[in-house]
Amino acid sequence: MWALSTAERQRRLLARAGCEDIREFDANEDPGDPQAASVMIVRSDAIIDERLIEGLAAAKNTILVANRAKNAGWGGAVAAHVDAAHAAEALRVLRRAAAGDQPRTPEAGEPTPAADIRLAAPGDLAPAYSSRLRKLDPPYIHPARAESIREIEERIFQSSYKGVTDLVTKWLWPRPAAAVVRVLARAGIQPNAVTALSWLLAVATGVFFWKGWFALGLACGWLMTFLDTVDGKLARVTLTSSPFGHVFDHALDLIHPPLWYLAWAIGASGSVDIAAIVVIAGYLLGRGLEGLFILAFGIETHCWRPIDSLFRTITARRNPNLLLLSVGTLGGRPDLGLVMVAIWTVVSMGFHIERLLQALFERSRGVRIECWDETSHSGPEQRRDESQPDSGGVQ
Repeated sequence: MWALSTAERQRRLLARAGCEDIREFDANEDPGDPQAASVMIVRSDAIIDERLIEGLAAAKNTILVANRAKNAGWGGAVAAHVDAAHAAEALRVLRRAAAGDQPRTPEAGEPTPAADIRLAAPGDLAPAYSSRLRKLDPPYIHPARAESIREIEERIFQSSYKGVTDLVTKWLWPRPAAAVVRVLARAGIQPNAVTALSWLLAVATGVFFWKGWFALGLACGWLMTFLDTVDGKLARVTLTSSPFGHVFDHALDLIHPPLWYLAWAIGASGSVDIAAIVVIAGYLLGRGLEGLFILAFGIETHCWRPIDSLFRTITARRNPNLLLLSVGTLGGRPDLGLVMVAIWTVVSMGFHIERLLQALFERSRGVRIECWDETSHSGPEQRRDESQPDSGGVQ
């Protein structure tokens, strides 16, 4: 999946969860006595969501089952995190599950599961709502089968994509981005290399705008925005994201937009006019408003209500603004393109200021400010759904 064998995928998952001394054993090999206080055991025939491995690493004496509702005993076990004293027992449980054994009553003289080991369904270890990706995304478990590679790859890719973003990223980039990520993954290209190319394209775009070569600048700019989608997805599906990569990518996202607008104004009129000042000031104000909302309520402003998520698709951020600049260039009036961006920036800032004030008012009335998608899927019914496996889940 995404150029990773199942064994390599599990190794990366465990390493990212903080495990040390990671080893691979065949179906009948005796691993010996563990040298650590606790161990994690993961079947290599199961594709498991990274969030579940993270949740399991934070739990103790827990066995993850793909379907607790159907396999009320120990069947369906795909991973475990147990004290060293229970390692051999947990290994037996996972091997029986891998062999297809169903839950049964232990025979005379056969060891029984320790009372302090609990079973956990996917919904017990990771919530269905992903705050990082701003969307409802129940954690998945899939059997590693050759005939299902494309289906599993698509599930992993979708799980790496943000649910609340601009209209270009949300509706135009996913399919071509998945195709490019697949090629890059198989070629062994690292996400930071893609980000480095994005930096070069961002600089080239600014230079072309400053020179007044708007068509060439827009071509580089749109390619840069596409790669800005690709690098993050490549990092997530290949499990190669890192703190440095996060800073490297997001620093670019923060820095280049106002410099592009400044260069566009100089290229279009030879000076920094009122439209450029409005756009740059609006960009800085918009980022500030987003930060204030997070500081005040602990969530992003785009996730509060459905209208906020919908407005995020068109608000005055880089990609929607590039659309307006492209329209102005196609019409032969790049200067008016920047004027359109300035007008839309004022409208967008007015919307976000009003939403911040409304949220403050709602909280003063005792209303808790929460993500609408999270609260609408967090009831008991959803909790029951989370204990069910994905289609094709390991049984």
